[in-house]
Amino acid sequence: MRKLHLIFLVTALFVSFPALAVVSQLEKLVMPGKLIEGHAKYEDDCSKCHENFSSDQSELCLDCHKKVAADVKKKKGYHGKSKTVKNRSCKSCHTDHQGRDKDVVGLDRETFNHKITDFKLKGVHKQTKCSGCHKEKKKFREAPSDCYDCHKDDDAHDKKLGKKCYKCHSEAGWAKIKFDHSKTDFPLKGKHEKASCESCHPDNRHKDTPMKCYSCHAINDAHKGRYGKKCQTCHNEKKWQKSHFNHNKKTKFKLKGLHKKVSCDSCHKHKKGSIFKKKNRPKKKCYACHKEDDKHHKQNGIKCNKCHSETGWNKNKFDHDRDTKFKIRGHHKKIKCTACHPSGKKQKKLKTNCYFCHKSDDAHNKRQGKDCGKCHKETSWTDSVRFNHDLTRFPLLGQHAILPCEECHEEGEPRDSAAKKCVSCHRKDDSHDKTMGTRCEQCHNPNGWHFWLFNHDTQTKFKLEYSHKGLQCKACHKKEMDEHVEQSPTCIVCHVRDDVHGGDFGNRCDQCHKTDKFDKNMLLK
Repeated sequence: MRKLHLIFLVTALFVSFPALAVVSQLEKLVMPGKLIEGHAKYEDDCSKCHENFSSDQSELCLDCHKKVAADVKKKKGYHGKSKTVKNRSCKSCHTDHQGRDKDVVGLDRETFNHKITDFKLKGVHKQTKCSGCHKEKKKFREAPSDCYDCHKDDDAHDKKLGKKCYKCHSEAGWAKIKFDHSKTDFPLKGKHEKASCESCHPDNRHKDTPMKCYSCHAINDAHKGRYGKKCQTCHNEKKWQKSHFNHNKKTKFKLKGLHKKVSCDSCHKHKKGSIFKKKNRPKKKCYACHKEDDKHHKQNGIKCNKCHSETGWNKNKFDHDRDTKFKIRGHHKKIKCTACHPSGKKQKKLKTNCYFCHKSDDAHNKRQGKDCGKCHKETSWTDSVRFNHDLTRFPLLGQHAILPCEECHEEGEPRDSAAKKCVSCHRKDDSHDKTMGTRCEQCHNPNGWHFWLFNHDTQTKFKLEYSHKGLQCKACHKKEMDEHVEQSPTCIVCHVRDDVHGGDFGNRCDQCHKTDKFDKNMLLK
């Protein structure tokens, strides 16, 4: 029924109107859908975008979109540079008749290549969202390309440096300045290269900026004006702490040794007025500065340089051997001056004999006299003692040679009172519990307890054979002896507990048994 109705209308049009008018009315009749909002006013005028019975309407598009037509002609902008757009009809990308709200631009924001536009994205711009530059209800081509148009609100200079941001800044970031300060009257060097612009140009003031050090650094002047205002005399742009002032050339006091490391204020202590005034200059004598460091309390005078130098207080150039009658040798070289010359006391001429200083060190309590030099040297009290014990009635052999004197010579006793018998000193070392008598030297020697000299076979009448060889002394020697060791050679003395006969066969075990084995009976062979 609808088809019949349509045929009737077409026939009526051809009868009532000329051919062209019919075609126009027919195109309106078959319009596929509403136009977008921007084309809505042409909805009743198809000829604005279409030629009758022609699919190519690109020329008509460009007649309206003159800026796009100009881009294509001049090969500028997206439509003029894109190889994808070249030789394609407008409708292949921008199809209308899909409703008022349809986006016929069809731009994919995720994949769009900004390089084929007149504004290539560089640096931080690559990370910027599209909406950062392309505002709503505005064409993409209408986005501003001048820095200041977008960054007006970011201008920290309040227009005082103009609108040509690119002269100093780049897309890499606002903080990275490419302004060449070396082309100004004040080239930046050292630490100045890292300083922020605001440090020298407060309130964005760039004209008549002061160039003298003190103009900017007066507030940081650690000297508080005492060293004048010509900072460059001592300092440079590299570092404040390192002074290039040459004290040796510019003053009459050359800095040597540790003086090179001290701060200026250590010597230049005047708090009022310039240090360059004559009345404020420090004195050159050591004691003027080092009065508080004098550990001698003026006992050695105030001419410190006689003993000390700038290399350090502890390095003393005073030559005791050359400058006194007491030569310093051995261990005396290591001791401090105050060990012999106590501070806080009025200096007196010291005696040079040993006992004067070493009275409190006398381990002999005057028993050996006061002439310490007879036995001892300056190298050490204990090492290389010159006293020869071998010339006495008790030569020191073996382990005795390394013992300290007090091991044998008790405190308070005369030196010749030490006992000479082994047992006198070694009673507590007797592992035999007095069963071997008191003549230790019969078996032992001074080289060590474990070195044996005693031969039981040759020094006694009882040879140790067979089973007797492996026995310890205390297996047979069980009674305490005074000096001489006596032991019966009769078997039963030791083997009474082993007598299985209960004494029925007497005490001459050797008549039947041998020392190699008890259970072997000689009578049963």
